[in-house]
Amino acid sequence: MASIKNLKKDINNVLGDIIEGVYIVEATNGTTHSKEGSAIIDDAISSFDELVAKVNQNDVENKKAHFKEVRKDLETKATKLVDDLNKLV
Repeated sequence: MASIKNLKKDINNVLGDIIEGVYIVEATNGTTHSKEGSAIIDDAISSFDELVAKVNQNDVENKKAHFKEVRKDLETKATKLVDDLNKLV
């Protein structure tokens, strides 16, 4: 199983790339700080906070299953955010 450190890096990198994608799309379209873009960024930040809090939980019986669930949640949330990002284009 991958380490907790790598899981936290994955969370940071995936959600950070989505935020960066919002900035790139807005720069390409000539808009800045659109409502839709800001909503995606806010969702990404709240997802980051939620997922890191789940990773840091200590009162988990089966850690392996718990981390698999966190990784699955990351994939689900990232997919939704990318779909929202694609609607900005």
